[in-house]
Amino acid sequence: MANAEKSWTGVPPWETIEEIFDVKAPPSSAPIDGVVSSDVTIDPSRSLWFRLYVPTSAIATSDALPVVVYYHGGGFLIWSPDCKPYDDLCRRLARELSVIVVSVNYRLAPEHRCPTQYEDGLEALKFIDRTKIDGFPAKADIGKCFLAGDSAGGNLAHHVAVQAAELEFQALKILGMILFQPFFGAEKRSESELQMQFDPILSLECTDMMWKQFFPDESDRDHTVVNVFGSKSIDISVLKFPPTLVIAGGLDLLRDWDRKYYKWLIMSGKDAKMVEYPNAPHIFYAFSELPEYLMLINEIKGFTHKLLTNCWQL
Repeated sequence: MANAEKSWTGVPPWETIEEIFDVKAPPSSAPIDGVVSSDVTIDPSRSLWFRLYVPTSAIATSDALPVVVYYHGGGFLIWSPDCKPYDDLCRRLARELSVIVVSVNYRLAPEHRCPTQYEDGLEALKFIDRTKIDGFPAKADIGKCFLAGDSAGGNLAHHVAVQAAELEFQALKILGMILFQPFFGAEKRSESELQMQFDPILSLECTDMMWKQFFPDESDRDHTVVNVFGSKSIDISVLKFPPTLVIAGGLDLLRDWDRKYYKWLIMSGKDAKMVEYPNAPHIFYAFSELPEYLMLINEIKGFTHKLLTNCWQL
């Protein structure tokens, strides 16, 4: 497990974060920072769609580009791919990694409760695997696909990977997974939950509320979608599970669950790497001015490069 240098000097109030994520960014057929974007509908009846990001450099090369399927965070309750921080992040990933990004809009709780989000997340993979999509680049190589997600989207990406491991796709192949501060937990409180229970960005009261609004019944936090490493969890040791990069923040209430998730992957015999930014709070990647933001991009770039060149090493 690698540690990055400390540099975070404070956390913005929740009201500021709300304002940042409330700003919507439309798709743009004109290049912005070397990337064009468009919205593609999967199923209008359930508002299932994705924003597609294509680097303009793809036009000038004959090489097929890998695909990153991204699931946004928000506790399964809020936010979407057109929130400006997600639009900025996915655009940056497309440009810096030279990949095509598919940022999925899935249905939200409490109107649509578990397992709706996992169904939508998997359906997005099936759609890009089987459908000739208008505007989807011919140079997209879905045989080199990465799953990615932050917070609740990291939880979603994990469960999509578990389901996908038991499916036969036409062309899609998942090479790796990138999880930013994934949202896991259990009934027994972790040390970081108790230490940071009143965190202004993500409090213990907030995470408890999110899980309650996510479940359709009286399930608790030992449910297998939350406590993925518990006694009732799916045994991934028998699955073809992708190498995984886990990003954690030292000032994130979810920190200890992310550490436990990484250790569980290793104990299950899976390839995994963890990077923890000691002074980073939850959703630090929404602030591109932070040094950790660039370190994160470079970490992802190194991870994907190793897998694409078949030289994966822990």
